[in-house]
Amino acid sequence: MTDKPLSGRKAQAARNDKLILEAAQEVFVADPEAPIAEVAKRAGVGISALYRRYPSKEDLVRKLCSDGLARYTELVREALEDEGDPWEAFRAFMRGVVSADTPSITVKLAGTFTPTPDMFEAGVAADALNRALIVKLRDAGVLREEVENGDLALVTESIASINLGSGERTRELRLRALELYLEALRAPGAAPLPGTAPSEEEMGARWVPKNVKE
Repeated sequence: MTDKPLSGRKAQAARNDKLILEAAQEVFVADPEAPIAEVAKRAGVGISALYRRYPSKEDLVRKLCSDGLARYTELVREALEDEGDPWEAFRAFMRGVVSADTPSITVKLAGTFTPTPDMFEAGVAADALNRALIVKLRDAGVLREEVENGDLALVTESIASINLGSGERTRELRLRALELYLEALRAPGAAPLPGTAPSEEEMGARWVPKNVKE
């Protein structure tokens, strides 16, 4: 049984939503302070159409981050459930994260909005999957023992800072850099790692809105 095609109006709304979210990621990753009108302009939709779907910039940013988290969760679950070569599954997972560019959303937009309880729950679930994947990789003897969840986040976030030339050239350079990091992550490692991995508290603190005072 196939899904019924959307009606003309619903199909247009779906297309507009896709254009808005794609434009929002481009605009806000480049400049988190950009006005929401810039997103409408980049998406090629009227500002009224955007506001009907997202009444405020915070609503739009929240949706963008929620979708990014959902995509990340999908990727880590695929790696965890992969029954093939553990290292190749991990490599595919890391490449998927870099290609989806979800780390850029975290780096640029964490702390700019108030996450919903559902988002916090989704984050906890993703964290549990991350930790399970690390255990699987360690048990297989392919990931160096010192590597923790926070280390992987910092690796992908560091790679997200690469932005040279065209979009395709940037993607190529990011994937090249990833291969260098993967060699450092693979067991047994050439030398012990200095210091300790970032804690869950350190990583989570970034999501507290910056205008919230203790």
